[in-house]
Amino acid sequence: MKAVILDAASLGPDVDLAPLREQLDDLVVHERSTTHEARERLAAAEVAIVNKVVLDAETLEALPSLKLICVLATGTNNIDMAAARRLGIAVKNVTGYGTASVAQHTLMLLLVLANRLPLYQRDVAEGRWGESPFFCLMDHRTLQLEGKHLAIVGQGELGSRVAQLAEAFGMRVTFTARPGNEAHDDRPGLAELASEVDAISLHCPLNEATHHLVDADLLARLKPGALLVNCARGGIIDEEAALAALREERLGGLAVDVLPEEPPRDGHPLIDALNDPLNLIVTPHNAWITPEARQNVVALTADNLREWARGQ
Repeated sequence: MKAVILDAASLGPDVDLAPLREQLDDLVVHERSTTHEARERLAAAEVAIVNKVVLDAETLEALPSLKLICVLATGTNNIDMAAARRLGIAVKNVTGYGTASVAQHTLMLLLVLANRLPLYQRDVAEGRWGESPFFCLMDHRTLQLEGKHLAIVGQGELGSRVAQLAEAFGMRVTFTARPGNEAHDDRPGLAELASEVDAISLHCPLNEATHHLVDADLLARLKPGALLVNCARGGIIDEEAALAALREERLGGLAVDVLPEEPPRDGHPLIDALNDPLNLIVTPHNAWITPEARQNVVALTADNLREWARGQ
């Protein structure tokens, strides 16, 4: 079984690919590939192993030997799934590989916002602590998480782990109804909860029901000091509306690990706003990147290869 990895560099230089080699007769590793290069590099391969390289219908139609695509991630939006089904090419992804890593990052963002760290770090850097008439600075009102109400959108493995960590800080956690299915869900919808929660954490997929789930209307319902964390997908919040709410002090803090376009080669208003005195954090889609999580991607992909081979 011959396999080709198209973008091994996306896993980092310290990941051990040995579990994959154990399942394959031949493994060719490319650090990076374009869609155009992928067609040539996969010409004789039975298995494509890919993270973010786009494999569109035209590319898949040009690869008669291809039988399996292993995606080194949960999302498969870079694969033309309809074309793969039509051509009889199996597609396997990995899930749950970074639960601990992303949950840790989510709580880090929540804690940093609650303690207004972006604002206090700016104050210290600008010398304001040294100018204080007292031993400390207390210009920015912080939020004690104990006893506060956190709404989580997404009650899967990741959302549930975030809930456990938040509860360890004494927070009260409510899982919201699945967006788009509120009428058939016993849990309260996010819009219903908006006026009473102190923080929102998003852990749901991006689809028609969740696109701009947190929009200007929902932001207007929030408490002025509410915190908003998005470690799911860019576009689930209306980023520009959220930034406006933050500037107008209708939102207490905003942290995102994701943007609608990644990487943001043309910039983004949230990145520009990092120069301003706001309780704002933007991290570069790196909630998942602990070494343990990245190595787990390889292990789960090896499992996918083993299972698929057994069925042949």
